[in-house]
Amino acid sequence: MQKLAEVVSPYFDKQFGFFGHSMGGLISFELARRLRSEGKAGPVWLFISAYRAPQLPDPDTPIHELPDAALLADLRMLYGTAHSGWQDAELVELYLPVLRADLAVCETYAYAPDAPLDCPITVYGGLEDPKVKREELAGWRVQTRCAFDLRMIPGNHFFPQTSEWFFLQSLGRDLKQVLSSIP
Repeated sequence: MQKLAEVVSPYFDKQFGFFGHSMGGLISFELARRLRSEGKAGPVWLFISAYRAPQLPDPDTPIHELPDAALLADLRMLYGTAHSGWQDAELVELYLPVLRADLAVCETYAYAPDAPLDCPITVYGGLEDPKVKREELAGWRVQTRCAFDLRMIPGNHFFPQTSEWFFLQSLGRDLKQVLSSIP
């Protein structure tokens, strides 16, 4: 996080917010905490999508070290086979190391308690997400001293794609709220 904070900080000369989906939510949260610890300006709003509250332990058995075939089988079981990328062997071979590395980051993440953030948090979740439950999303409430909202969207873990219109409508309304709250 330190390196990421160093690289992006020069671009934060205006008010900003973070949006992160899945692992991106975790990164957004930790980056906001890092900026605060360095005395730098943080986001005016944090939007998290499809990632359980960071203080909650992962209830699932880690899969990032499984053999390729077993890892792919688990992912297909969790998220379905509708995505055309699962059918393309070259794409799977190319993307699997990246996916495995992302899973390793999430599955080995160790939460360090700290004070809640001083920005509102809005969390989005998929109503049919088999991995991240509503209660796990609601746990984000303790990570802010400000407003907290939880929005459940039709779809699984990939609801931003499968329910794109509905998701973008909800995000658009939330962004209007953010803009109206900035002096």
